Amino acid sequence: MAHSTDPSVADLAPRLAALALENVTREFPNAPQHLVRGADDTALPRVHHPAFYGSYDWHSAVHMHWLLVRLLRRDRAGIDEAAVRGLLDRHLTAGNLEAEARYLLANPTFERPYGWAWLLALAAECAAAGDVGARWADALRPAVAAVAELVERWLAKATYPVRHGVHSNSAFALGLILDAAGPAGCADLADAGTEAARRWFGTDRDYPAAWEPSGHDFVSPALTEADLMRRVLPGEEFPSWLAGFLPGLAHGEPQVLLEPPVVSDAHDPHIGHLIGLALSRAAALSSIAAALPADDARVPLLTAAAAAQRRAALPQVVAGDFVSDHWLATFAVLALDAA
Repeated sequence: MAHSTDPSVADLAPRLAALALENVTREFPNAPQHLVRGADDTALPRVHHPAFYGSYDWHSAVHMHWLLVRLLRRDRAGIDEAAVRGLLDRHLTAGNLEAEARYLLANPTFERPYGWAWLLALAAECAAAGDVGARWADALRPAVAAVAELVERWLAKATYPVRHGVHSNSAFALGLILDAAGPAGCADLADAGTEAARRWFGTDRDYPAAWEPSGHDFVSPALTEADLMRRVLPGEEFPSWLAGFLPGLAHGEPQVLLEPPVVSDAHDPHIGHLIGLALSRAAALSSIAAALPADDARVPLLTAAAAAQRRAALPQVVAGDFVSDHWLATFAVLALDAA
């Protein structure tokens, strides 16, 4: 359960919704990942991405839309509901999302796999919103189909996973994909994703987690892998797999994995990633603990570590600095929902 000093998502909802509304309509500054193929192949962000042109980069725009739908679905009491619905109606249209789908298929490594995973998560959240989100879920279908095709191609040829603690991390994205595949309308991805997870990570042992974190991680390679494997291993298999993967965990080792990272400059765009690392660690730690038997000695340790990560990071989520404000709110909600 959440630590007693944690705010709830409902407590934060008005501020987070206002922040997301501002972010997704803020086109500049922008860090496009567009491959320029010639002198005439340049355009403003909203030309290529009529739905997801804001929030500094495409993936952040996608998951900030996810955040708005999530707040509308579960914590709407304190938010400007009319503004949120109006924004989503303007952005998540059939025409806009058909354009996004065409771009994804024409640029098949664009946002692989992190942005893909968040688009499926957005579609799943819209579907879960029932009548409220039905028109957005329907409009998202072409983009979902494009992402499903791209994910299938990727999983079929990716011999090795990417273990970096940033956007290219395979385990974090695959976890989101597995959670979203059914609700998003591409349930076939679950089998392919489960097979890939077992192939990539099923025999991992003695992971060198004491080497974490790297200087600009926002996810933990160790914990995202464990969080993925609790999704794909039956309940009786996961505890023993985790014991082989992180054998010192029951004794609080490595300590550096469980204690909040030091953030020396929250306004530095890369060092500030470590705030998100604390939040994604908190979410993973809570979820891993929930997947273990209640009497497992690792449960109280993981739960306490998750609470410490949240306490360290949550006060820094809305800082008035676009370099962090364009993305951290989503990770705060992940951490609080997992708790």
